[in-house]
Amino acid sequence: MAKPDIQAVKDYLLNLQDRICTALEAEDGKEKFREDKWNRPEGGDVQGSTSPGARGTSDRAAGGGRTRVLADGKVFEQAGVNFSHVFGENLPPSASAHRPELAGRAFQALGVSLVIHPRNPYVPTSHCNVRFFIAEKQNAAPVWWFGGGFDLTPYYGFEEDAVHWHRTAKAACNPFGADYYPRFKKWCDDYFFIKHRREPRGIGGLFFDDFNEKDFEHSFGFMKSVGDHYIPAYLPIVQKRKDTAYGERERDFQLYRRGRYVEFNLVYDRGTLFGLQSGGRSESILMSLPPQVKWRYNWRPQPGSPEAELYEDFLKPKDWLGEAS
Repeated sequence: MAKPDIQAVKDYLLNLQDRICTALEAEDGKEKFREDKWNRPEGGDVQGSTSPGARGTSDRAAGGGRTRVLADGKVFEQAGVNFSHVFGENLPPSASAHRPELAGRAFQALGVSLVIHPRNPYVPTSHCNVRFFIAEKQNAAPVWWFGGGFDLTPYYGFEEDAVHWHRTAKAACNPFGADYYPRFKKWCDDYFFIKHRREPRGIGGLFFDDFNEKDFEHSFGFMKSVGDHYIPAYLPIVQKRKDTAYGERERDFQLYRRGRYVEFNLVYDRGTLFGLQSGGRSESILMSLPPQVKWRYNWRPQPGSPEAELYEDFLKPKDWLGEAS
């Protein structure tokens, strides 16, 4: 098996961040991304361009990254696109809980993670993450894998948007294995499920983790394909819905549904837990949270309403491509 090329992964991820930010800025047409470059020696402080992090302990991960946030745009209320490269001598519990054989290994983790919160309630929120992880110790073969995916969280559902999203996800998978799309679609449906609400976060997409198949080039190629297909999956939906007229009712429902996004990210999301447990930069980790959100007690949508349709027709795992054929 080919030796993992960490520099090639890093170069790809930095380029992917650049390409995604350029595309989103062009679509927004008003605001630009603000960038914070940050770094931290192991056990030390975060050195950022705007705000210092809290002092850590000696087992905290070292590393750095580029956090980019577009705020108060015409199309995007907030868009965060983060690159990070962290490393340390001990894995945090979130990483070693299901792989106890990795305890005591030094590690590196690189990734791009992004969450886009649109202004118009008819434009879905979207999330994408691609990452590489390697754990090493002396006189032992390295353990490495890729992970990531992308998923869509609409507030008002449109079947043609869901079909386009999943068709593009399938296109990302097709060159690598006939079973990849159904396998990683199901994993996405299962993963982005809010257990305490007993409902999916959105309409899914792709999710994969601990991915180490055939050889490094194959696995790396698949991760790149997922990253490269995010913009083709999302921007056509944005362009179709961004000028749809809306009022206070739609905005209120959008803010209410954003609460589900917050709940999932803070309770279940592996990336959030890994970042916080490894002493990562909180501002970068929590950039995924929306700028405005609402909760209300025991709310239910009015039967027959567009809001009820989201729950009845879209917040259920579906074979979107099968239904469209």
